[in-house]
Amino acid sequence: MPAKPSEAPRGWSTVDKPVFFVAVGLVVIICLLGVLFTETVGEVAGAALGWVTTTFGWVFILAAAGFVAFSVVLAFGRFGSIPISQEGETTEFSRMSWIAMMFSAGMGIGLMFFGVYEPVTHLASPPPFVDAAPESAQAAESAMAYTLFHWGLHPWAIYSVVGLALAYSTHRMGRGNLMSAPFQAILGRERIEDRGWGRPIDILAILCTKFGSATSLGLGALQIAAGLSLLRTGEFEENPSARLPVIIICVLTVGVIISAASGVSRGIKWLSNTNVVLAAALLVFVFVVGPTVFILDLVPASLGTYFANLVPMSFHSAVFGGGDWLASWTIFYWAWWISWTPFVGTFIARISRGRTIREFVLGVLLAPTGVSVIWFAVFGGAGIDLQINGVDIAGTGSEAAGFFAMLAEYPFFTGAALVVMVLTAVFFVSGADAGSLVMGTLSSYGRETPWTPVVIVWAILTGAVAAVLLFVGGLGALQTFTILAATPFVLIMVGLCVSLYVDLRRDPLRLRRAAPVRQAIAVPSDVPFADPTADGPLDRGPRSPTET
Repeated sequence: MPAKPSEAPRGWSTVDKPVFFVAVGLVVIICLLGVLFTETVGEVAGAALGWVTTTFGWVFILAAAGFVAFSVVLAFGRFGSIPISQEGETTEFSRMSWIAMMFSAGMGIGLMFFGVYEPVTHLASPPPFVDAAPESAQAAESAMAYTLFHWGLHPWAIYSVVGLALAYSTHRMGRGNLMSAPFQAILGRERIEDRGWGRPIDILAILCTKFGSATSLGLGALQIAAGLSLLRTGEFEENPSARLPVIIICVLTVGVIISAASGVSRGIKWLSNTNVVLAAALLVFVFVVGPTVFILDLVPASLGTYFANLVPMSFHSAVFGGGDWLASWTIFYWAWWISWTPFVGTFIARISRGRTIREFVLGVLLAPTGVSVIWFAVFGGAGIDLQINGVDIAGTGSEAAGFFAMLAEYPFFTGAALVVMVLTAVFFVSGADAGSLVMGTLSSYGRETPWTPVVIVWAILTGAVAAVLLFVGGLGALQTFTILAATPFVLIMVGLCVSLYVDLRRDPLRLRRAAPVRQAIAVPSDVPFADPTADGPLDRGPRSPTET
């Protein structure tokens, strides 16, 4: 029996079928090609990666620096006090839960995988832009500086601009929580919604999210597999197969489905808070049993080198060499963060109602960056100390084994290794859960609570993509497909920045302020808060063809 016009749409009627079927179809085709033509897909992807990094590496470098500048201007400019909500709305989550969910979704597994491996690798083999002998004091400083560069302000600025554009569009402008919704500011609602111009943007966002989250899940599976192999045999595998990581992905995907079915307020929130407790316990343990004084000395030295070289590091390019290193590290990271922006940006927007623009930007930039500094100072510092003193962490087995190689030098190794694997598994589930929720939102007209079966479908496909990429080529395939998926999305991000700026210039709170230079700008009729004193709730529900 069809729903009455007054009833809200439910179930299958809430799904944007063209977006859902096109996106699912493309994901399934890519998975089948990877399974049936493994070598060919690997060769074509490798050739495409070489062309992209050679031709468009400069785009990633300039874009990342530009997003940092744009975020800082928004935080400290005239738009900073504007709330990301309708007049009078309050926040949905406490500040602690907000930061925990944001951080867990943004980089959890990456911190576990690269927490020891990256600083130690840069120490043993300094970047080509650093004139330092391997394992020297200068190499140690530059290793930490580049690690903080890759995990500090730049990635969170990338998340910030997308998250803020979506949060403002959703919670203040009353549009659906879609990647295409902010573009109504420059293209109009009729073109984006009625004519379907926004659907290609949302499909691209889903594909980008799919490969970005699959990369993280693949890294998590590799790390858990390395820990299990070590505990089982007592040795690190030099060339581990993809069989065990694929089995781990299948098992943990069941946990993702269960968590996804429980929603944000229960599943993701509980898992994120659990992450914080486990991560803090592991961090305190290594800080106490490890080289405590060395770690404390490393923090100011690393921060000093990081900030002193922030501008030069931000603009290093391959024009005079170093292209392979940039493709493996900086460009990969920028592409990885960009591929995560539809997922993390949409998720951050979903949980950020009621924050001001200044609070949002500073919270997204500074809180996770501060945690990253502490994280890499403790775990990276412990690894660097061991490497300098003759323990070859950098040359241990595979990349996934670095964390365990460091822990093996301290007491209670078995217990600590189990905590690492549990923490990685929880990061796996919470990250995939949030990603599935976001893809469900993007394929459901921007609904904040998409139909559960759709979320479950995306959870299953995320695990499938991660397994296929590991099968195609392990870590290299994860990096390759991440960069390829993120390349076209850079243009979408630039468009989001322009759209956000256009929206903010029309905001009544901005217009009510004295403007010594600019004239007042007419507020368009579709701005839901054009009359700040108007009563009545803001209609922020989805606009699907079945709604009236």
